[in-house]
Amino acid sequence: MNLETNLRERLKTPQRSLIVALPIRMDDGHVRVFQGYRVQHDSARGPSKGGLRYHQDVALGEVAALAMWMTWKTALVGLPYGGAKGGIQVNPHMLSLSELERLTRRYAAEIFPLIGPDKDIPSPDIGTNQQVMAWFMDTYSQQVGFSVPGAVTGKPLAIGGSLGREEATGRGVVNVTIEALRHKGIDLEDTSVVIQGFGNVGSHTAKIFDEAGARVIGISDVTGGVFNPKGLPIDAIFQHHRLGLPVQDMKVGDHLTNDELLALDCTVLIPAALSEQITGKNAERLRCRILAEAANGPTTLEADAILNDRDVFIIPDILANSGGVIVSYFEWVQDVQHFFWNERDIQQRLHELITHAFHRPSLAEREEISR
Repeated sequence: MNLETNLRERLKTPQRSLIVALPIRMDDGHVRVFQGYRVQHDSARGPSKGGLRYHQDVALGEVAALAMWMTWKTALVGLPYGGAKGGIQVNPHMLSLSELERLTRRYAAEIFPLIGPDKDIPSPDIGTNQQVMAWFMDTYSQQVGFSVPGAVTGKPLAIGGSLGREEATGRGVVNVTIEALRHKGIDLEDTSVVIQGFGNVGSHTAKIFDEAGARVIGISDVTGGVFNPKGLPIDAIFQHHRLGLPVQDMKVGDHLTNDELLALDCTVLIPAALSEQITGKNAERLRCRILAEAANGPTTLEADAILNDRDVFIIPDILANSGGVIVSYFEWVQDVQHFFWNERDIQQRLHELITHAFHRPSLAEREEISR
């Protein structure tokens, strides 16, 4: 990035890290202690912003790295935020709803001194959802004595959530990828798309691409994928997957593994699942022209170098998946102003911000222009 030495020194260390013990009484009466984290990487541009992750592999190092990622992401798209991240080391699927609520409320109370609409604004991430954000906001509001919708984003609409938030990351992926297609002189109608991962991001990306006129030829979830060179019936698969059923249960094309899916011949490949899916071992087998990183860190540094040598156009994760934090910003603005926008306005403003970020000149280019 060619950062000035002093700036690099400052940004390589998080501004603030908090580890909290969360003793929770389980439904059977015994007490279990969970570990929780909140890391604020930087707040020079404004309050810090970042998701709240519930996963059994959450650790301080991971949370700190994700907080730094958020600093780059919010700065790249021009939001008045710094980066933060939080998490609890827990498998949320192993807890009852009441246990999950007690855990969330205890976590919110423990990190209360660090958070707030002008300090640090959590949002959903892996293992968390609108309900978790509602409990979090309610606990924060109890502490201050009045309702504070701007304390979190990703809430239900009834308590200050925003229209367009659920599909925001997927819509952002599509917006910026279409801009890349224009940049490369490729018509959308001639575009074939392959998507690894069919969670919130992958499923909405597939649906919006299908509606826009691209041909989605391959998709996968954790169980494996399906491929049809003529295009897949995305609406039907979307509804099927919403019932919690595996993609491969539908007889809509050839079955294949996630590794085989990555090697399909396509215009656009979108890894929207886990980190480090494209490595030095499989990068040579990719046959896409554009790689849009919808997941966080799906490509290793070694693979990145290989793909650059092969002239694959890469849309980095801090741009490709920034739609979620952009619409979170819109939600925060609406809560602070007590004035809510319609969905068309939100989609238009998302498109403007993310495409503007795509075309922003690099630091080197700006210095060249100034000379």
